Amino acid sequence: MPVTLLWAVDVYGRVYSLSTAGQRWERADDLLLELKRVTAGKGRCWGIGCDHHVYLNMMPSEASIRYREETYENQRWNPVDGFTDTLLPTDRWPWSDVTGMNPQPLHSFQLPSRSWEWEGDWFVDQSCGGEPSQTGGWEYAVDFPANFSPDKKWNSCVRRRRWIRYRRYTAQGTWARIPLDNPKKPPLPLCDISCGGWEMSDQSGRYPYLWGVSQQGQVWFREGIHPRVPEGSSWEEVDVPKEVAQLSAGPGDLLWALLWDGNLLVRTGLSLDSPTGTSWTEVESPGKEVEALHVSVGVSVVWVVTKDYKVWFRRGVNSHNPCGSGWISIGGEMLMVDVGLNDQVWAVGEDRGLYFRIGVTPSEPSGNGWIPVSGPAEPQNITSDAPVLEAQAPSVVPLGAADSPPPPQEADETPSAPQKDAPKPFIPASDSFINSLVSDRDRSAASQPSIAELPQQESEELSPAPILLTPEAAGHDVPWMNVDLEGAEAARSAQAAGASLGDGAAAATYALGTLEDSQGVGEEDGPVWTWISGGGCDVDASSQISWLSPTGSPRGDQQETAGEKQRKSVWVRKGTLRWWRDWKPQRWVDVGVALEQSTRSDGRKDSIFFVYYTQYDEKKFLHVFINEVTVLVPVLRDCHHAFAVYTPERTKQRWPLVLAAQTEKDMEDWLCLLSDCCCECRGISGPPSRQALWSTTSKGDVMVHDPAFSLEAAAHTMACDLMFWRQVPGHLRCVESNSLGLVWGIGWDGTAWVYSGPGDAAQMQQQTDIRSVHVYENQRWNPMTGYTDKGLPTDRPMWSDESGLKECTKGNTHPPSPQWSWVSEWAVDFNVPGGTDKEGWQYAADFPTTFHGHKTMKDFFVALGSCSILTMICPWQQVPPIRLSDISLMPCLAQSRMDQVPVWALSDKGDVLCRLGVSQQNPAGSSWLHVGTDQPFKSISIGGASQVWAIAKDGAVFYRGSVSPQNPAGECWYHIPSPLRQTLRQLSVGRTSVFAVDENSNLWYRQGLTPSYPQGSAWELISNNVTKVSVGPLDQVWIIADGVPGFPSETPGAVSHRLGVGPMQPKGQSWDYGIGGGWEHVSIRGNSSEAPRGPQALPGGPSRSPAPQRSPAPQRPPAQVNGSAVVV
Repeated sequence: MPVTLLWAVDVYGRVYSLSTAGQRWERADDLLLELKRVTAGKGRCWGIGCDHHVYLNMMPSEASIRYREETYENQRWNPVDGFTDTLLPTDRWPWSDVTGMNPQPLHSFQLPSRSWEWEGDWFVDQSCGGEPSQTGGWEYAVDFPANFSPDKKWNSCVRRRRWIRYRRYTAQGTWARIPLDNPKKPPLPLCDISCGGWEMSDQSGRYPYLWGVSQQGQVWFREGIHPRVPEGSSWEEVDVPKEVAQLSAGPGDLLWALLWDGNLLVRTGLSLDSPTGTSWTEVESPGKEVEALHVSVGVSVVWVVTKDYKVWFRRGVNSHNPCGSGWISIGGEMLMVDVGLNDQVWAVGEDRGLYFRIGVTPSEPSGNGWIPVSGPAEPQNITSDAPVLEAQAPSVVPLGAADSPPPPQEADETPSAPQKDAPKPFIPASDSFINSLVSDRDRSAASQPSIAELPQQESEELSPAPILLTPEAAGHDVPWMNVDLEGAEAARSAQAAGASLGDGAAAATYALGTLEDSQGVGEEDGPVWTWISGGGCDVDASSQISWLSPTGSPRGDQQETAGEKQRKSVWVRKGTLRWWRDWKPQRWVDVGVALEQSTRSDGRKDSIFFVYYTQYDEKKFLHVFINEVTVLVPVLRDCHHAFAVYTPERTKQRWPLVLAAQTEKDMEDWLCLLSDCCCECRGISGPPSRQALWSTTSKGDVMVHDPAFSLEAAAHTMACDLMFWRQVPGHLRCVESNSLGLVWGIGWDGTAWVYSGPGDAAQMQQQTDIRSVHVYENQRWNPMTGYTDKGLPTDRPMWSDESGLKECTKGNTHPPSPQWSWVSEWAVDFNVPGGTDKEGWQYAADFPTTFHGHKTMKDFFVALGSCSILTMICPWQQVPPIRLSDISLMPCLAQSRMDQVPVWALSDKGDVLCRLGVSQQNPAGSSWLHVGTDQPFKSISIGGASQVWAIAKDGAVFYRGSVSPQNPAGECWYHIPSPLRQTLRQLSVGRTSVFAVDENSNLWYRQGLTPSYPQGSAWELISNNVTKVSVGPLDQVWIIADGVPGFPSETPGAVSHRLGVGPMQPKGQSWDYGIGGGWEHVSIRGNSSEAPRGPQALPGGPSRSPAPQRSPAPQRPPAQVNGSAVVV
């Protein structure tokens, strides 16, 4: 690591530097130099002197700084004199720049300042266009202006040659004054400067920019700074809406300014093409009643100190979002802070000591504690003319710790004056303040001996720096007015005189102590700091620097630092993803992302997810508050490893934030990280509750929602778009549960699984799922060629999906997600509903109609299938050996107790099964009991009071009678007529209601269910646009909607809730559409949490308890009467 410098200024204006390879502060060689403030950059440091001039200190380097001055000598040919400097009136100047517009005679060139010297005299450039020339450097052309060449031709009427002279910068390693602008008007006296911009986000390695603030609140920008012109050339004023008191420029494109009213300004639009930016944006001070005192920025951080000396950190700051998103209070009390290289933070404490923020990393930009800037304590003899400051041993300083013990007091320590009403210290703004301060001191104060005059043995017994307390912790203030400036100056003068008179006397060595360690305020114990700049000090959290290594007793140090980190900290995770921009032109865009999490003082955590992108060369960003995220779900988009982020607003607009990672591991890492933050913000931990809602997506991801009592409340029902869904490891086609905590699922290959809950590795098992993927080959018959793949213009694609709306070929069809992999080649599927011929073809009259397996003089098509496999480790236990197509667990209330839980299922061949031995202790059960039927079934459901309903593959509905705990399989099936001209495909049974879905996505309700007549009387149409229905133990109704009204382009499959369902209104009133776009299944059967119902006051009378709930009275069917049930 190269050696870099940390710069600081004391209250007398003396400038010191501390090398990363050294151990002592070194004062500037110019003992008469007095600066008010400094700002450092890579290889340089700027300062404002007490004379209001700007000074520059360039670090010495192996390569000297040289600048080439050049001018052109121009001549024209005439018949009398040949080429001469007598030009036409319309020609350029005899001596000019390369354009010929500006006169530049040799004698007009002057050195810009005393920091430069000429290396030699003027000489002619003997090369032309970079090539050696024998023409004496002359270039010829027809006329001005034209293209010059070294070849002299018959029509060459003009010529020119370049003269060069070099000047060298000689002030490297010293402080040099920047000359005033001439002839331009110089800025008014400056009160603050800041350099930055050498690490612009779109290009690195640039030279720095310099900004300044005048005493009248104007902002100035230094133009012309270049590696060969370190001083710059002129000042340019930048308009500001209000008067500025101080500003700070970061290494990148951040610039913040502090206003006199305590608010802040942010400069936007900074770039290489526009180094002064485009506009200002005002940001309020962190404290509502306390104004800001100082601001400092880095690459992507902003730190602020308010007038009560509290330190604040701005979250969400980025080049795309320079204003940030909020303030976080950081421990410690400081007078000023400075953000240096690598976003490291330096500060001047309220005790006038220098401090460094430890633990600052890209992932934790706020750090976790303060330590003093110090080093070894043993004194050394210094032979140079400049005084050198030697530091004490460092220690972690818990600034602001109210419970820290007071520092040890020396017996001979000079007692301080009463400090009860003394004002808090503040930064002197100029030398006039110091002069007025000195003039108010008691001139009779006796000077104290300096540390250099102490006996040697006393110097050797100096102990490491103790733990420092803030004035609040110590119970008193250390007033700035107690610093005896005259006494310190007198002691320093006496010491300097003694050193000059004595032979071999050593130069002064000062310990880097603090005011608490001093024998008397104002004694020669070291500088009283007022400013620090770390812009040129290249350190980071892993740097091993002697004067930044915490040592000493851990008494409260590390504990307080860890506590401070736990209370107030900021954690950041950054990365790159791809974002699907869903407005025209729709495409994938490479973006930068950042997840920022802050911990508040009360322990609560708040996180924001940022997406940074560029549109038309303009930096923009999106942000999502993590506590507003409702679901993070993987999606399939163009075979990318993609996932969608939903919020309530994005759910309503059907506009999720879709992001994709380069690899599956990156996607899983981001999903896990974001999901953990979401659960942490909402206080969710551990396995899903027994009352949880379970759902699966079309990709097979398992999602769960832990409900609140308000989910089914009659009033103030929780909206579906506010529900938070989290992912559970596993891959299933459907999941069913009940309120006893039993959860069963079925994979895409029909394998049954039981949820075992999260635990150790022994409970995690390998889950394998196999899924078939189909594409359809379509052909049309014509009299000339017979069946061919040449269809009509209005026909479906010759290779398509089952609907025929989307073209799907064998080449462009991929597995359901990147987690899947192919396990077989494409093959003809002969098990297509409706049957096929011996070649796998199905026939129909036209597209689209019902296909059949016999050949006619019509169209026909064939289905091709291939299998893909997925393997993962998840908390699911396999239930062998029968493959299932449907399953249902008996719902019950939360307070119910059941020794055996009835579980009914259908095999993949349509057989009805009853699982025996299922309990909370043995959720997988013991064995299957076959229930006889005369035809295969496709849907089954068991409701309250052991009501078992099922649908056969031909759409017939059946009710199983006499099912009880003593007779779990029942006795016989009762046939229930289906709705007129409709074929049912799925049903769900609750406590007192039955809902079913037909092949046309219509939802039906069974009327007339009573304990004495459980088969009901008639079917009533409730709604359309339904693919799946789930009825809970409280008769609540949830569905998977085929689409959301008003959003025709939305992917089918949205979780929806039936509102208004109650004992007197079992059919409900309306739908509340929630999360959607590719959801396959939902189960509400575990949620038996009833909303609390308090007594309601009647108008004109006292409140009374509500009447007990009753079953709804059977209503006379309006149209369809399905009279009596029959036994089969």
